[in-house]
This record gives sequence, C-alpha cells and structure tokens, in this order.
Amino acid sequence: MGRPFRPFVLLPFLLAACGRDPIPEPAWQSAATFQPGDLGDTFVESSIGDASRLNPLLATDSASGDICGYVFNGLVKYDKDLRLVGDLAASWEIRKGGLEIIFHLRPGVRWHDGVPFTARDVVFTYRVLIDSNVATPFGADFADVQSVEAPDDRTVRVRYAKPFAPALESWGMGMIPEHIFKDGPVNTNPANRRPVGTGPYQFLEWKPDEKIVLEANADYFEGRPRLDRIVYRIIPDSSVEFLELRNESIDFMGLSPDQYGAYPEFFRHYNKFSYPSFSYTYLAFNLDHPFFADRRVRQALAQAVDRKDIIQGVLLGRGRSATGPFPPSSWAFDPSVPEDVYDPEAAKALLKSAGWADANGDGILDKDGRPFEFTVLTNQGNKLRELTATILQSHFARVGIQMNIRILEWSAFIHNYVDKRNFDALILAWNLSRDPDQYVIWHSSQRGPGKYNFAGYANPAADRLWEEGRQTFNPDRRRDIYHRLHRLLAQDRPYLFLYYPESLPVVHRRIHGVQTAPAGIAWNFREWFVPRALQKYRVSAN
Repeated sequence: MGRPFRPFVLLPFLLAACGRDPIPEPAWQSAATFQPGDLGDTFVESSIGDASRLNPLLATDSASGDICGYVFNGLVKYDKDLRLVGDLAASWEIRKGGLEIIFHLRPGVRWHDGVPFTARDVVFTYRVLIDSNVATPFGADFADVQSVEAPDDRTVRVRYAKPFAPALESWGMGMIPEHIFKDGPVNTNPANRRPVGTGPYQFLEWKPDEKIVLEANADYFEGRPRLDRIVYRIIPDSSVEFLELRNESIDFMGLSPDQYGAYPEFFRHYNKFSYPSFSYTYLAFNLDHPFFADRRVRQALAQAVDRKDIIQGVLLGRGRSATGPFPPSSWAFDPSVPEDVYDPEAAKALLKSAGWADANGDGILDKDGRPFEFTVLTNQGNKLRELTATILQSHFARVGIQMNIRILEWSAFIHNYVDKRNFDALILAWNLSRDPDQYVIWHSSQRGPGKYNFAGYANPAADRLWEEGRQTFNPDRRRDIYHRLHRLLAQDRPYLFLYYPESLPVVHRRIHGVQTAPAGIAWNFREWFVPRALQKYRVSAN
C-alpha cells in the first residue's frame, strides 16, 4: 500500500496497490468529505508473509517494503500521475547534462525520535548503499555516483562520473538516520526491527508472524495522517485471509482471481478494484545447473508450456501471457515480441538436438545416464503459484521431463534458497520500478549472494545494453535499447516469463477518500479516513 516510492521487490503474494490505468469496479466514489472529527480509527491490512528487515536499504520482500513505505521517505516520489515530485526534497536542479543534481531539502523535517533530518543523513545513506559489507541489492544504482556532499544542512550535491538516466528516480530510496546507524554494522542493527524514519507512520510494535503495528506521526511534514493506526496482520493462508473479509476483521487485501469472482454478497461491505499490475510472474532457472545451461533446453521448456492453460486455469483470464521483463503498460514494452506458441513436438525435437532421449523407455528423458528430473521451489500461501507449478509439471511431463514441486515458508524460501542460489528452478514475481532500468536483476555483475540476479544470467551483449540504457537520456534511443533487450531476453530465456497479472484489491467501504489514478489506489493513503459515525476502533491513551 501506499506510500513513498521503493525499488524492486520480490512478491510473496498478490499485488494490491501497484499498477496503472486502474479501472475501478464498481465505479464507487465516497460522498463524504473529511471533517476534523473524523480523525482516528485503525486500518487493518494483511499479508501471507511476515517482514524480514524494516530497513529500506535491506528490504527485498514485499512485506518489508510495505512497512518501510509507511515509515521512511526518499528525496523524491511518484505522484498519482506517475510524475516524480519532491518528498524529502522540496526541489532540485539538474546540471551539466545530468552529471550533477542539487537537492534542496524540506525545512523542519524530523526523525520519529525528534532528531532533525539533515543533508548529512543523505550522505550517510549513500555511503551505506555503496558499502560492500552491507547486504543491499540496490548499491548498483549508486555505483556511478562520483561524490555526494552536504554543503549545508539543507543542500545535497550529487555528482556522477557518467550519465545515469534513472538518477533522479534512484533517490526515491528511503533515507536512514545517521545517528541511529553510525555505530556498528548496519546489517544487524536493532533498528532493522524497530525502525526510526521520517514517514507518515512510526513504528510501535512487531510480534513476529502475528502483526506489525504503526501509529500516525503527528509531526509529519505533509500533515498528520487521518487514520490513527495501521495493523499489518500476518495471515499465512490466503484462504483464511479471505474468510476474514466475511467477519470484516481486515480492511484491505489483494484478491486472487477466484476470490475476486466470489458471490457479490461476500463483498457487500467492500469496494473491489481491478487494474493491470506493474509486475510479472516467472519461472527462473538456475543457469549454473547443467540441465539449464543449454539455451535449447530453455527454449524447449518454453514451447512445452501452454500459456492459455495458465491464463485461464490460474488467472481465470485476469492477466495475459508474458513475453519479457517489461509489463505492457511500460513504455519499454516491445509489442512485436511474440507470445510463446505451445508446440510439444517442437520442444521434443529441441531436447533431442540437445542430447536428451528416453534411453530406457521409462518415459523420462535421459542424458549421460541421468534422468531429466528437477525441483521447482515456490512460496507457501500463494495458491496461484502452486497451481501454476502443477500445470507446468503436467506440461513438462508430456515431453518427458519430471518436475517436482516444493513449497516453502516465505522467509526460509528467500533467505535459505533464493539468496544463496540454492535451487534448480523457482517461481516468483517481480514488482517493478517505473523506470525500465533492471540492471540489478539482469547484469552479470549482480550475481553474488543476496543479489537480484539469482538466476546467474550473463550475456555480454545484454550487459552492454543495460549499461547503455541507464546512460542514455534520449527517450527514443532508450526505448530502442529496451526493445532490443526485450527481444534478447525472449530469445535467451533465462526465465520462462509466465504472466502479467491484474491487481485485484478490496477496501472496506467505511474507508473514505480512496481515489483511483494511474499510480493505483494507495497514492493518497495519508488522506484516507473513516467518518466518525463509522469508526470501529479506539486507541487507548496509555
């Protein structure tokens, strides 16, 4: 939900509040206007996965990103029309052809513990981001920064060694307080579990695997949020989460397509929304695995999958087949890249050319005495991915490949398997930044432990294009570069790009002020409110 811009995150569950070109369903508008007496109440949302680290520099999963979005601010953010506007920065100047940015910070901003926010915090955040000892996947976005200086408390001067097109957007990264993190290692600082930010909500409580509680920041520089508290409940099963709607015990959740189509009476207290997400779901290969090093094998697996089965059987038509790493609503999307054609016979021929044949007649292909059998991992609680895995298993079996499925708890899945590249293949999703630069996901330099290129993709031609794309300011030239990357990745197939889903959030009807926009529905969360007569919760004075 909400909140300041954040970079890429891995999604454990359905998208809820990120997307563009939203289409409200039904087209509902609140008739109530905010009155001073309407301050108060608690907003309850839910997640099937708990957060990991409440630090925007270390947050790589959606739950951590959600909480950091409430607690921290960057220097810039996207507005409702997806234009970059000031957040902690009141204004900025771009000089020397983009090689220098001068940020002028807002006056009077304080951290939640009352310490003033200054330009020194920005310099400190930058130094942490480029520290090789810090477990952040976002350092590459700041690798071309030549210097960051604080001439005074409200001015930050950033100089780049070479042009960097996503430079301004990259400063949407949440800022962290120097006075909290300056002593000791950042990775293990207690503040990663008790965060201190500048955002509209401040941390109150975290009961692992149960809930995270935030309360309104009365001193927030854009004005106090209208809702007193946020309770972020951890409900590991999406079906249980859905049943909570019947009891009206949660105010918001992202629905699966089958839940979205439930009988209307189920949603009589909720408003439903539907719009294209800015994300995609994929099957990633571990490219160091001997089975997947051969591109012919990856191409054969792509041809062995009937995407229509997945789109209809999993998404119930609420999504479309993915052709690459850019969603159709991105200007970097190349519509000329064709969708995969289901052709199991062609897949078998490709596998045969790669040396795979059923030597012993057991129905499983073999090569060098080893059967083509592998395991795909995905996270617990996401029924769509479990169903997708089951369909893939069935399709691969038709061409003589045995795929096993293993479902893991989210935190263990990410930290013990994804971060350590301890997998044959996995099913996950990316929630994307609006800028098409995906250097940190695909560049060969980003293959280390804890980095985002966990597939291990390395192609010098792709590396050059990702580098060129982030150094080019001409929009037409950039579009051409990303179209070439779209085509290149569609041919190389480091992933099987599976589908672009729709976002299907519901919000309780007592919540007013919800407005749809190209940025989704949560861009103005700070202004959501509950009319006094409809409020359910009271915050005690203790």
